[in-house]
Formats: sequence, C-alpha cells, structure tokens
Amino acid sequence: MSKFFISGILFLHLLVITSFYGIRARELVETEHKDHEHNLMIHMDPSLKVFFTLKDLEVGKKMEIYFPKRDPSTSPKFWPKEKADSIPFSLNKLQTLLKIFSFSQDSPQAKAMVDTLRECESKPIKGELKFCATSLESMLDFTKNILGSSNDLKVYATSHETKSSSVTFQNYPILENIINISAPKMVACHSMPYPYAVFYCHSQESENRIYRVSLVGDNGDKVEAMVVCHMDTSHWGHSHVSFQVLGLTPGISSVCHFFPADNFIWVPKVQVQGVSAI
Repeated sequence: MSKFFISGILFLHLLVITSFYGIRARELVETEHKDHEHNLMIHMDPSLKVFFTLKDLEVGKKMEIYFPKRDPSTSPKFWPKEKADSIPFSLNKLQTLLKIFSFSQDSPQAKAMVDTLRECESKPIKGELKFCATSLESMLDFTKNILGSSNDLKVYATSHETKSSSVTFQNYPILENIINISAPKMVACHSMPYPYAVFYCHSQESENRIYRVSLVGDNGDKVEAMVVCHMDTSHWGHSHVSFQVLGLTPGISSVCHFFPADNFIWVPKVQVQGVSAI
C-alpha cells in the first residue's frame, strides 16, 4: 500500500490545501452555522496563507506564507498509463475502488478518494479546461493539447533550497529581482490525495501571469517560489476561499498564490526576464 495513505488525517488536511491551491471558483453552499465555522477556519488556518494580490509582489515585501515541505520519496508515484487505465477512476465506481485498495467505506482514505474524484468530476468554470491526470503520459497529452504539440515545453516548480528545517509557516521577504515568466498560455497541475499520483491540471482563457521569486524565511530557509497571478476573477464564486482570505469580491482585483513544491506549471519554452512587478 502507498505510503501516501499511512496517515489518513494528515492527507485529508492535504486535500483541503490542494483544493485551495487549485483556485477553482466554486460556490460554497453552507448553512449559517457552517459559514461561521468556515470563516473561523479562514482566520485561524495558517495553510491558507498563500494568497495575495499583484500589488503585494515587490522586492523587499515581507509576507507570512505557508510552504508545506513534502518529501518526494514518500509521495505517491505515477503508475504506468496502462496500469492506471486498467482500473476505474470514477465516483460511481467507488465500491470497486475501495475493494481494490482495501479501504473501508468510513475510513479517512476513502473520504480523501471521494473528495478527489468529486473534484475531478466537477464542471469547469467559464473559460477553463480541466483534466485529472492519472499518469505522466496523460498529463503530457493534456498539456500538449493546450500548449501545442509542436512546442517544446518547460516545467516550473517551487524548490526549497534549505532541506533541514521543518518550519512551514513564517515570514518571508522577497529578495532581488522578480522573474516574469513570459508565456502566452500555461497549464497548472496540482497534486491530489489518492493511492497513486493524480494531478488536477487546468488552463484558463483569462490572463494569467507567472513569476519566480526568491524568498528567505525568518529562520534562514531559502525558497525559489513559483507564483501565478489570475488577472480576471470575475467568473469566480463569491465564496471562493481566496476572496475570504483577502477580503475581496469577484472581478475587483487580481488574485495571486504561491505553488507548493509538488505542483507544476507547464509553459511553452520561452526566454525569461528579470522585472519588477510593482
């Protein structure tokens, strides 16, 4: 069994974080009591400290950021495409899947699988193309379909230059130049909790800007972080978590977010420039 499912509670938390990083504009249909609980979570959960606006992206700016440090050796691996395609990947086949992976119906692992499958089967927002990749081959096929099969591709990911620290939430000032990754299109892929590697990949027609920034934490941790700024949020749901974190409403401002180390940004291979993003 994958090491990924050793701790069910840990990876249910990962599922919450992953959904937030996905920047999907879903309306949250909740009762007044649940809304109150959700708002408390927004203010108390440090893992939501990944959102900001473009005006905050400037050299010298200090931000509180949550950067989960995940050991790639303990993360689930991609299955070969033939193996991944040989079993169902569908919510209506949940009972079959639970038998395959020997998970009980009420286990945290089953809950994580249900949430991942539901997210993968949800409808895209306006102007969004989405796909859940269950193999590296299917991820590349989707990416090439969006970016052009004739283009050379480049992939970007956040990297932690300091490996020893276990601190995940602290102040990080932005150092030196902010690198603008100039690209006409992009595909973002976000890791999802599942017994084997599954990535929620999507592309949006609206304008997105990609940046690479150098950060150093208060304790000396160094991070080369990837940032995506979504310039048009007018089609996002009013209850999107980023609006609640930032106190915004759809369409009035850009929304930017940091990428954790196990998420990827695919773009056509182009030159990059050092720019100030003030």
